[in-house]
Formats: sequence, structure tokens, C-alpha cells
Amino acid sequence: MSDAYAIEIRDLKRAFGAVRAVDGLNVQALPGRIYGLVGPDGAGKTTTLRVLCGALLADSGEAWVAGIDVRRDPDIARRRIGYVAQRFSLYGDLTVLENMRFFADIYGLPTTERATMTERLLSFSRLGPFQKRRADALSGGMRQKLALACALIHRPEVLILDEPTTGVDPVARREFWDLLADTVARDGLTVLVATSAMDEADRCHTIGFMRAGRLRASGSPRELQRLVPGIVLELRAEPLRSAEATLKGLAGIRDVQVVGDRLHVFADPAPSETTLREVLREAGATLIAVRSVAPTMEDVYLHLTSDANIADSR
Repeated sequence: MSDAYAIEIRDLKRAFGAVRAVDGLNVQALPGRIYGLVGPDGAGKTTTLRVLCGALLADSGEAWVAGIDVRRDPDIARRRIGYVAQRFSLYGDLTVLENMRFFADIYGLPTTERATMTERLLSFSRLGPFQKRRADALSGGMRQKLALACALIHRPEVLILDEPTTGVDPVARREFWDLLADTVARDGLTVLVATSAMDEADRCHTIGFMRAGRLRASGSPRELQRLVPGIVLELRAEPLRSAEATLKGLAGIRDVQVVGDRLHVFADPAPSETTLREVLREAGATLIAVRSVAPTMEDVYLHLTSDANIADSR
């Protein structure tokens, strides 16, 4: 393993029968950074995280976490990892404080450090006023904050998160990511997070796009946005679906996607506003506004999930 990386995966493979969940994966995550794994369902993200945590054995390949070979020394590797699962996996009949104490016991946190770490994490997660509340009485966002606090109780070097904000409301999601960014900046923690939310991916330092068990593209959000070719136009038009169908048949238009109440039109070259207005008018639609925009992470995702656009990194 290179000393430059906090997480390194080389040619990792893991199959379930005839299904190749991970198929020659290569990932390198720098210390003190957030690395996001994104991709469609079945891409191999969760399998990759489980191999890193020692919950699954790889069929072949190598993986290191914080300098530890996961296959050779899984117990040592686990002590350097904090893990937050997609589903709430703590003890609902225990209070917030009792859950934290339980995980401190599991990881063998020295008695002299427990009070300090517990108080720090209660303050950090803003769960102090709720420390006597049972976990199953918490909201979804508060449960995930508790899961994060329990994962950090033993001061791990690497934090692994498997879609931790699934089913959590937008405000709680933002608060969770603010906490995550704070602990990375303060403690130099390395984070590997699987997410299907592109606004969360945009907060990662590096993104690896997976499909069919392989890494298809990687880079910073801005680097990946440059993979989207041509011009992206944002249109407001009515009726929206009629405008979408009309524009898909226009020469020079490679794709049209609905984004909220607007259309993102991928073109090369870009048609003029006059042309767009006339084409839509002839189809019984009205162009309200059009402007050129930078590709969003959703645009990147849609581009990379198109079979014709995938550039295999292997």
C-alpha cells in the first residue's frame, strides 16, 4: 500500500454466484478527505464497503484501511474504522447515552477517556438534551446523528458510511453533512461514503462513479462535470412534457432531462433562443426562459449512466 492513501483498493473482486458484485475495483482515498461512491442500485457500493469493514471476504484483490491489510488483519482494521449503516442498527431500547457507553465498551475505550469523548460527541451531535431518551423514540435524523456519534466514540481514523441519510428529511440531511464536514476539518478524519443523492456527492472532495462493480470515472465534482460534453441549457417551458418531447427530436440535441419544473437540454451546438421558441411554438408549447448553465451532479450521473457515454477506467 502507498503511504499517501488512507484507503486503497486494488483489483478487488467479489461475486455472489454468477453475479459479479465487485469486478476489479480500484480506489484510492486521500487522508482527511471525503470520498463518495455513487452509482445505480446494484453497482457494488455496499459490497465494497462490507469488504472494507471485514464483514465480507473478497474473492481476490487487496484492500487497506489506515495502512492495515483488511484480509490479513481484519480485527486491527475494524478498530481503525467507524461504520454507519443505511438502516438504523443501534439498540432502540437503550437511551442515547447508554448506546454511546455500549460502543465505548465494545471498542475498549479507556475509562479515563470515556467521559470526555461522550460529552464531546453529545455536544457535537447536539444530542445532549436527549441523552436520556430511548433511541427508538428519536426522529430519523436524530437516530443517524446517534449512529455517527457511536461510530466516532473510539476515535477511528476512517469513517465508512453506507447511504446514511436515506429516508431522512432534507433539513436533517443537511445537518448530518454539516457535522460530517466539521469532524473531517477538525480531526482529519477520512470518510468513504456511498450515496445516491447528488447534492451529497457534490460535498465530497472526490467522487468515484461505480457501475456493474467497476469504477467508471473518478475525480472532484468539478472534474466530473467537465465530462458532460457540449452545452447544457436550462429551459422553462409550458407544457413541460410537450416541450421535452419536441426538443428531443431537434437536430443537435443529444438529450433532454426533466429537472424539477425545468428542462436540461444537452446540445452541441446549442440552438439559438429564436430557434427554440419557434420550434416549441409550432408544437403548441411556450418557451418562458432559457439560459446556459454548468452541468449539475445530476447531469453527470445521467451522462455516466448512459451506456453510450461510459468510459471504463480499467
